[in-house]
Amino acid sequence: MGAKPSRFSRHTRNQDNQAEASEETEPQHSPAHDSKSRVPVVVSKPKPPPKPLQMPNATVPCQYRTGKTLGSGTYAIVKEAIHIKTGKYYACKVINKKLMEGREHMVRNEIAVLKRISSGNPNIVTLHDYFETSHNLYLCFDLCTGGELFDRICAKGNYYEADAASLVRTIFTAVKYIHSAGIVHRDLKPENLLFRTPAEDADIMIADFGLSRIMEEEKLSLLTEICGTPGYMAPEIFLKSGHSKPVDVWAMGVVTYFLLAGYTPFDRDTPKLEMEAIIAGDYKFEPEEYWANVSDTARDFVRACLTIDPEKRPTADECLGHKWLASTTPHFVSTPSGGPTDLLPHVKKAFNAKLAWKKAAFSIKALHRMTLLASGQHPLGKEAAELSESVRQYKEESAQEVMEDASIMHHHNLQHPSESSGNDPTSPSTKEVADKLAETRLA
Repeated sequence: MGAKPSRFSRHTRNQDNQAEASEETEPQHSPAHDSKSRVPVVVSKPKPPPKPLQMPNATVPCQYRTGKTLGSGTYAIVKEAIHIKTGKYYACKVINKKLMEGREHMVRNEIAVLKRISSGNPNIVTLHDYFETSHNLYLCFDLCTGGELFDRICAKGNYYEADAASLVRTIFTAVKYIHSAGIVHRDLKPENLLFRTPAEDADIMIADFGLSRIMEEEKLSLLTEICGTPGYMAPEIFLKSGHSKPVDVWAMGVVTYFLLAGYTPFDRDTPKLEMEAIIAGDYKFEPEEYWANVSDTARDFVRACLTIDPEKRPTADECLGHKWLASTTPHFVSTPSGGPTDLLPHVKKAFNAKLAWKKAAFSIKALHRMTLLASGQHPLGKEAAELSESVRQYKEESAQEVMEDASIMHHHNLQHPSESSGNDPTSPSTKEVADKLAETRLA
């Protein structure tokens, strides 16, 4: 009798042609545009040793070949991939099933979110395809080759307040679209804002919907888990008082501050102090040398986004109506000659200083963590050591793996490349917050 098909797909086996085919040889897809299809569900279960690959009649050859690694995380790596027939390039997120066991809902959620918004806005990274093999899940996205937001700014010859306003306006237009689709992103930050190409007029794209959620109703109490990137998280996330779409507006307030000064408003020496500053809304437009050339209108916009009470915080649509973004006349502090002031020198100086500090701190922490893991004294104990070893083995395997691993699969495109155009209301203790943040970073 044939093995039970993976629930990641709604496809069923053809008993005549595939009676002897096993799940290990039949990766399958979920249709993207079938309105009757269910959200893909992954069943986590122990898998027998891989069997020799077979070629059932209903399967097709893999349509992609992978290239260089673009990035990596705890459970996945991102590789450059080329569609063999069209020659188009994509970013392919390769998710190891074994490492994701018990967390399959994260992948299901990300696919459900992206199916809802893909191709609906030019400034949102599109999910073009997804499929699975016996060992991995694959998500194929737009390949953004223009770099991250702040790296792009630092590479410019000059940078004015009007440039910052233009970027924020474009991003908020995409955020408005996301919210109108009933989705909250929950991890807006410069690292997730990418440029499509290196061209000067390239689109800026919102990426990484791994923490996004679908929210059909406007209720602040729908989400209570602590998640996100600490420096960009809104007070209500830390307080567990319930959060929704306003957290994205808060994050954009932090991003705007960052774009104008080169550092974040709640930057502190420790995560605990940073959290306390966020909850209290404790920030200033200082030092003066960094803010002297930023208009009062821009500062007012930041203040609005960083309103502590989420019910009083403006919506994405209201932010677009703020005079800093809505005005056709750029706001800026004039130079003696009457022109706009170049913000790049101070912005770049602050950014580079913080980057150097973070690299040094990361190196020290990484060395300390490795020492603890090696000795078995790491706070996460045996589980962390086992996870670390699994990740190491996975990355070694992935370094040798090519997409021929997916040579037998049921294949379905969300938007086929040949047709494509172009995430209890009591205040938690510091330990609870730290534990949750650790889980978030692992995820």
